[in-house]
Amino acid sequence: MKILRFLGTRLREHPLAQLGPGLITGVADDDPSGIATYSQAGARFGLDMLWTMPLAYPLMSAIQSLCARIGRVTGKGLSANIKEAFPPVVLKSVVVMLLVANTLNIAADVAAMGEVAELVTGQDRHLMTALFVIGTLLLQVFVPYHRYVFFLKWLTLSLLAYAAVLFTVKVPWGEVAVRTFLPHIRTDADAAAVIVGVFGTTISPYLFFWQASEEVEEMQRGAQALPLLLDTGAAGRELRRIRWDTWSGMLYSDITAWFIMLATAVTLNVSGIRNIETAAQAASALRPLAGDFAYLLFALGILGVGFIGVPVLAGSGAYAMSEAMGWNSGLERKAWDAKGFYSIIAFSVLVALLIQYSPINPMKALFWSAVINGVIAVPLMVVILILATKKSVMGAFTASRPILILGWIAAIVMTVASVRMLIPG
Repeated sequence: MKILRFLGTRLREHPLAQLGPGLITGVADDDPSGIATYSQAGARFGLDMLWTMPLAYPLMSAIQSLCARIGRVTGKGLSANIKEAFPPVVLKSVVVMLLVANTLNIAADVAAMGEVAELVTGQDRHLMTALFVIGTLLLQVFVPYHRYVFFLKWLTLSLLAYAAVLFTVKVPWGEVAVRTFLPHIRTDADAAAVIVGVFGTTISPYLFFWQASEEVEEMQRGAQALPLLLDTGAAGRELRRIRWDTWSGMLYSDITAWFIMLATAVTLNVSGIRNIETAAQAASALRPLAGDFAYLLFALGILGVGFIGVPVLAGSGAYAMSEAMGWNSGLERKAWDAKGFYSIIAFSVLVALLIQYSPINPMKALFWSAVINGVIAVPLMVVILILATKKSVMGAFTASRPILILGWIAAIVMTVASVRMLIPG
């Protein structure tokens, strides 16, 4: 027992355990459906899509840091701030579409996890999917956030599996560098659709709500912590922490997505395997090309990020709805003290589970999730940018001009991506 307590203490003192919401948000961005998108980009276009990640990094980091800033400064989540600053129709529309998109996204994620588990263990995918859904639901409802998040942070190491895959295959690093930083950008319809998918996966509305609400959750864990509007003395330290946490978490996410594209480009694309629809299909296709070890790493990575992505998707919708309705919310609360909040989490994951047994194809569900996210991402980003500049909301802690410029560029990029996504052909 002494050894276990010692190890637990050392793990809690590790720098990884000290990182905040930015790390988990970043890893949740690379959920199984995101892995499918990045795998498709690498398999279909080889090295030609690597340039999207250096471009996406500052844009996704800027938006997420604004969300974190809003949460920590005001002590309220994104929904609560939108509720106070905008007409009710804005919040209602966003929350309803967010819940629908998140549920469809969860359905695609747990389907991928079940498929991968079947590949690795030989057990029925539907049974494994049900076990994963019930397991994540029980953890969120019955395990206090400060304990649950501790394990989530260590689970983020599963993303290193995609870097490890590259050590099992031959990589033309000189050409990779050129294609990443001096790209030949394709503008045909097929390439445009994949670019839209990459940016739509990387900059997603559910991450906005989660990041802001988790800053509030982390703040409330501190015995004397107050919103920065009421505790200006802590502002310098806390805003520096947010910058470091968010930009490092997004960097981890962005580099991992780049690794996934690269791994599938130098294996699947080179071997003529160009049509990848699911993350599990990418893992399976890797096996004869890169060996059992690479296949196992890729598969385990999917399961690891799935256990992070599903709670974030369900939790973000629950935070949004609870704040909009004025309910008690928070993963640190007991189930009976936040019935509405946990009911939304349960509803999202259980409906996602039912989709597995319905005529609805989980990948079609993912497509419609992407469409809905594309519709709400741009107006929501504009709302976030406006909130971040309002003195009535942020007091003396309005966002700086460089971050706002990056945020508006992100909104423009997502506008173009969303319009292109909705145009057939």
